[in-house]
Formats: sequence, C-alpha cells, structure tokens
Amino acid sequence: MAVTRITRWSALLWLLAGAAAIALAWPFDTRVDAALDVASRPDWHRVAWWCSKFGEGWVIAVWGMCGAAYFVMFNRPLAAAKIFFVMLTSEFTGLVATILRVLTGRTRPLSHEPQGFYGVWHNHHWIIGNFEFSAFPSGHAASAVGLAAAAWLVHRGWGAVAAFYALAVMWSRMALQCHHLSDVVASAVLAIPLAVMLKPLLLPSVEFQFGNLNRLLRRK
Repeated sequence: MAVTRITRWSALLWLLAGAAAIALAWPFDTRVDAALDVASRPDWHRVAWWCSKFGEGWVIAVWGMCGAAYFVMFNRPLAAAKIFFVMLTSEFTGLVATILRVLTGRTRPLSHEPQGFYGVWHNHHWIIGNFEFSAFPSGHAASAVGLAAAAWLVHRGWGAVAAFYALAVMWSRMALQCHHLSDVVASAVLAIPLAVMLKPLLLPSVEFQFGNLNRLLRRK
C-alpha cells in the first residue's frame, strides 16, 4: 500500500512538473523555431538530417537487435537482454508519442495553416497521418528520450552517452523545423515515466528469455 501511494504521488508530481515545463516552453516556440532553423546553413542542415535519421524507430530497432545478437554470441545474455529492453522501450515510447501526435493534429513550424491544434478533422477532411498536422509530441524525440531513460535505468554509463544522443535528436527535430520546443519537451515528459514503468514489466521477462536462449545455444 505504501509503495502504491508513493508511486501515485510520484506520478502526480511528474504530471504537474511536466505540464509546467510544457507551459513554460510554449511562449518560446516561435523564437526557438527561428533561432534553430538550419535551412539556410547546408552543413548544419546535413548534420541535423543525420541526427534525425538516427532517431527513427527502424534504425533504433536494427541497432538494438544487432547489439543484442552480438552479446548473445559472446555468452553475455544479461548485457544482450538490457540492450533489447532499451530498444523495446524506445520503440514503445516512440509509438505512444506517434499515436498522440496523430490525434492532437498540431501544426508543424513550416505549416501553411495558422498554428494550432486541429485534432483529426480540418477543413472538411481527415488529417490523420498528414505530416503538416502531427507535431505534438515528437515521435523521434520520444524514441530517443525513451532510449536514454531506459539506458540510464540499466547502466549509468550507457545512460550518460545516450543522453547526448537524445539531445542531438531533439535539437535536430527543431533545427529541421519539424517540431516546436514544446513538442520535444512534451516528448521527454512522456517518455521518461514510461521508461520507468516499463522496466519492472519488461526487463525481468527479457532477461529470463535471453537466459533461456543462451542456455539453448550453449547446448548445441
């Protein structure tokens, strides 16, 4: 009962702090959009493009599965399981953010429509899946922050390195004018508690399965 109370209070405090962070970021959206825009700087645009590309879900999935396979081959199932858990968490947080951004229908910085939230219907048309109306929150940023948070939960060193990766992805999404500052802040607010909740749910099962896989491979 005490643990449940602490968890509920922590969730409430995080929700309030997260809402406050988003509200504080909101007035700076336009200024940050303009300051970070790299459209006129080809070299920085290329860097931002690559950072953004490394934040895509399929890239994270490929690296996660390859990393897990590598450690399985070298008889380190626990390390493999942790990498696989980090990858799964990243994919899940990115998926949740993607679902939310499709439903909120917020305009991207380069949208031709007046900035705002349009939901799923605008101008007599469904806008679900329309790139122009899917900014809040950022799926790329949620995947990257989810990865960093999960990495931190299993290994502080991995987490520190992953934090720089997450910051680079968040910067790139704003630099490419795909998201506002408040979009990426919302992604972090969403992804961190999801990673914390997923650890006790996923990690023990993943470690168990990789342990079984390792024993099976060593018998052959």
